[in-house]
Amino acid sequence: MLAARAGKATRMPAITLHLGDITTDDRADAIVNAANESLLGGGGVDGAIHRAAGPELLEECRALGGCATGDAKITGAGRLAARHVIHAVGPVWHGGDQGEPELLASCYRRAIELAAEHDCRRVAFPAISAGVYRYPLDWAAAVAIETTTASMAEHPTVEEARFWLFDQRVYDVFAAALAA
Repeated sequence: MLAARAGKATRMPAITLHLGDITTDDRADAIVNAANESLLGGGGVDGAIHRAAGPELLEECRALGGCATGDAKITGAGRLAARHVIHAVGPVWHGGDQGEPELLASCYRRAIELAAEHDCRRVAFPAISAGVYRYPLDWAAAVAIETTTASMAEHPTVEEARFWLFDQRVYDVFAAALAA
């Protein structure tokens, strides 16, 4: 999608929403994992990605030595169709006064930065921290959409953010955030 700005054409970042299992995305160059600090797998999206990628992913993650909340690290993708998995550690919600919004935004920024550094044009995202980490869904969606849009504008080689949302309610909240 192109838009004219100040007399020249500029690529506008594309954010698309998808309902279902992020591990089935066969168009993404990288899949973002909503990881925990150990990077050694867990429940929810993290567990699904580790299961689908196979033991190679766990071996690569062991070598990384974990990851701080708000940061992200990149590995190969094992048996997934994508080339890479970007492990982003989102914050656990503690009421919003412990830096949660900044940490969540940092996850999305770091994921886009790593995608750009590794020539990934399409990146698949889950709703980071919106599950067992209890981040309020409306706020998580707003941070995700706003930060991803801004980060893609800074890294124009990343052409599409593909949000994979696990149920209709989450999809609808992200659709509302995208329309805002």
